[in-house]
Amino acid sequence: MANTKTLSKDERKKVKRASRKKRKTEHPLKPREYARGSQKRKVKKMVRGQAKR
Repeated sequence: MANTKTLSKDERKKVKRASRKKRKTEHPLKPREYARGSQKRKVKKMVRGQAKR
């Protein structure tokens, strides 16, 4: 990233955004092999037992 001391706020924002975009193209996220939300824990409320019912 550029030397941010010399840049104005708007210029810093532009530089930041550009570097994020560049990173996204160079290192894309690999696609999931599982459905979204399928690996969430689903027993949180069940574990409480009778106390909260």
